[in-house]
Amino acid sequence: MSGASRPTRHWDVVIIGAGAAGLMCAITAGQRGRRVLVLDHANKVGKKILMSGGGRCNFTNMYSGPENFLSANPHFCKSALSRYTPWDFIALVEKHGVPYHEKKLGQLFCDRSSKDIVALLLAECRAAGAEVRTHAPVEIEQLGPPHRLHTQGEDIACDSLVIATGGYSIPRMGATGFGFDFARQLGMKLQPTRAALVPFVLEGRKLKQIEGLAGVSVDTSSEAGGATFRENILFTHKGLSGPAMLQVSSYWEPGECVRVDLLPDLDLEQHLKDLRRERPRQGLRTALADLLPRSLVNRWFELWLADKPVADLSDGLIADCTRAIKRWRVWPADTEGYRTAEVTLGGVDTSGLSSQTMACIDHPDLYFIGEVVDVTGHLGGHNFQWAWASGHAAGSVV
Repeated sequence: MSGASRPTRHWDVVIIGAGAAGLMCAITAGQRGRRVLVLDHANKVGKKILMSGGGRCNFTNMYSGPENFLSANPHFCKSALSRYTPWDFIALVEKHGVPYHEKKLGQLFCDRSSKDIVALLLAECRAAGAEVRTHAPVEIEQLGPPHRLHTQGEDIACDSLVIATGGYSIPRMGATGFGFDFARQLGMKLQPTRAALVPFVLEGRKLKQIEGLAGVSVDTSSEAGGATFRENILFTHKGLSGPAMLQVSSYWEPGECVRVDLLPDLDLEQHLKDLRRERPRQGLRTALADLLPRSLVNRWFELWLADKPVADLSDGLIADCTRAIKRWRVWPADTEGYRTAEVTLGGVDTSGLSSQTMACIDHPDLYFIGEVVDVTGHLGGHNFQWAWASGHAAGSVV
């Protein structure tokens, strides 16, 4: 049977992608009385929501603002973020009685499970009359309006089409490049994509240097690409992870080093000079083990330091010790890539979109929202806030 002879069902809005941005867009549009269909090729909705935050979903950040996002146009995100704030989503969480807590730095997590966030989104979709389908891969057959699509053996048409398909990150969760490929087919500009908020991999001698330290966590000030973050690092069997490393991975470029201060709150040089005067017989190894995990201190002595009483430390040796601890330079071979990356950096260039509505400037009633757009948040709930805000911006007009 030819496509022309099949019956076609018409919707006001079709959203491809049932993640955070797509569901928020469906809720907002449905509340305006629009007939909304959400399609997702995966077997369940909100897979990245479910696995986020260790299963408790860091669903927003109380302090989320434009300064927490990377984009070729850092101003683009301001409009959507200003019109749907963290407090708007917090109100939704509280409306559904979902218990939550602040972990640190404004990061809000569910007390029980990330399933609570998916449940409230689906409840809001039902209340708004939005239909959500899984196991529904989509072919976009013609841009309109009306736009014409095919899914699950059915031809459908819609006045507004929203692409909310996310990025490449975590392909085992069903992530694909659908949105990026579609944008390219339309001749839209894309910013280069790469894995972000992702652990680093070390190789060879550099990996050997941290052998045996897997599981050790240290509070640091870590810097790459001009961006500095005060967070923990975590030594792994492959290299370095933890919040600080995930944060700087979004700024790091291959071939560059990451600079790590293992004692960010201490003037170590002055501290050692004070000890030289106050506790001259104390060994340097013991002095450092009072400040850092002993396993880490022992490894630093194997690599770069020599133990001796602090009384015997010259100013030059104190400077060398300070350099090894407070200006440790790490040379990653790479990141772990999309397999473990929390987000995809880059994507659909914002120059082709309206910051007010997320509409494609060259294609009427076509919208791109969420991770597929070149707006990438810091770790700590900011990417979810972009999903809510961009989904709400599009849902308010489709």
